[in-house]
Amino acid sequence: MKKILLTLITLISLSHAENVYAIFNVVAAKDAKLAFIASGIVENVNVSIGSEVKKGAVLATLANDDIKAMLASAQTTLKYAKRNLDRQEKIKKLIDEGKFDQIVSAYEKAKDAVAYQKALYAKTFLKAPFDGVIYDKAIEIGDAVSGMILKTVFKIQSLHARKLILEFDQKYNRLVKPGKIFEYTIDGDPKTYKGVISKVYPYANFNNRKIRAEVEAKNITVGLFGDGYILTDER
Repeated sequence: MKKILLTLITLISLSHAENVYAIFNVVAAKDAKLAFIASGIVENVNVSIGSEVKKGAVLATLANDDIKAMLASAQTTLKYAKRNLDRQEKIKKLIDEGKFDQIVSAYEKAKDAVAYQKALYAKTFLKAPFDGVIYDKAIEIGDAVSGMILKTVFKIQSLHARKLILEFDQKYNRLVKPGKIFEYTIDGDPKTYKGVISKVYPYANFNNRKIRAEVEAKNITVGLFGDGYILTDER
């Protein structure tokens, strides 16, 4: 019985002699902490934890009536500055060059004022930076936020795309390259999966002398872990 067991252990060892053992954690392919970069009072909150959102979707809004009024005023000033410029261009040869330059300058300043107010207005909307799912929320209607002290109000991660963050011994750094196959199992799941290494980090961790690599995956719960072998194809 001992002889059979030793033979099996030897065969297993030989089968993995040229492969590299690695452990991994599952993380989202994209993950972001979102905060308002403007100050104000929260007027609308459009999502909650678990909400699936598209890139550009408005997640929350600050009260912005004052900024809208200032934007409308700037647009009115621009409208009349443009009319004046159009009139003066028709008689440009008949008026003083310096006066005409002042009219052009007033028009350009009016354009800049509109652009500035539009930028302020845009900052009152917090939008999703990519398609994903909201997994944390720390904001309610009526909350005060400050652009001077940024506070994370939402956390968002990619909906399906995941990354396996692998760790393997640094002595195998010459064997592990992008494109190598990674055969792995997830803790609690007996099924064996395969993935392709997409990235190898160009350094080793000083604390544990491990090197990291990434494997793209889909539809695995973030936070799970597992292990497997990187197939080096070197026999």
